[in-house]
Amino acid sequence: MSSMVWNPLCIVTDIWQHRYLLGQLIKRDVLLRYRGAMFGVAWIFLSPLFMLTIFAYVFGQVFQSRWPQQDSTLPFWLLLYAGLIVFNIFAETVSRAPAAVRGYPNFVKKIIFPVHILPVVPLGAALVHGLFNFLILLVALLWVGGLHLQVLLFPLLMLPALLLALGLSWFVAAWGVFIKDMTQIVPMFVQMLMFLSPVFYPVSAVPAALRPFYHLNPLGSVIEATRAVVIGQQVAWGTWCMTLALCLAGAILGHAFFQHSREEFADAL
Repeated sequence: MSSMVWNPLCIVTDIWQHRYLLGQLIKRDVLLRYRGAMFGVAWIFLSPLFMLTIFAYVFGQVFQSRWPQQDSTLPFWLLLYAGLIVFNIFAETVSRAPAAVRGYPNFVKKIIFPVHILPVVPLGAALVHGLFNFLILLVALLWVGGLHLQVLLFPLLMLPALLLALGLSWFVAAWGVFIKDMTQIVPMFVQMLMFLSPVFYPVSAVPAALRPFYHLNPLGSVIEATRAVVIGQQVAWGTWCMTLALCLAGAILGHAFFQHSREEFADAL
């Protein structure tokens, strides 16, 4: 296996060289999802808008929930929505990864086709949806009077989660070629991870004895950091940088594993 698969600059350069093909695959993936729907691609905007409206009604009016140990004037439903933006991008990418390669057998059997970009397609599609979620978040913050410049760091702070999702996508996509059960196993894992991550609550609300285990979850660190800029609090940059390094290593390992396994894809399919 070439040493280039371990070089993050080479990985980024290689993906960039195939950016047009990757863009077309992402565009095709997004459009196919809404083909035949009455409102078409408008659902990219309507779906998160409806979700946020339901959150505002259920948690703001019915339950009148407050964020545990809340020291912010922002409503509970908005802080919940901010955490879900990060998690949903991760969840959509990883949940769809088992079929990322298996769903394109004709491409895999073509020698010149860059198979390694296929697991990147779910991440690209998830980012399209995440962009509209973020825009809705900005409008909601403006509506409640909580919009400030610090929230513009939100996309940057998501970088470790994107790297983690990409690394796992390469891992899971490779395993998905050989093990069909991955399409059932991975969504269960993702659903469990949602409740084990600080999406519906902050880490500070977790019992002290369990907090060290929560700090081992890189996704939780990213959610906490992005929520901090939404609230207007200081980001724990030291923790974020450590998480970034860990997730970068995970992405490199996932890429190396995928490249090591790809020679057997054609036979398995």
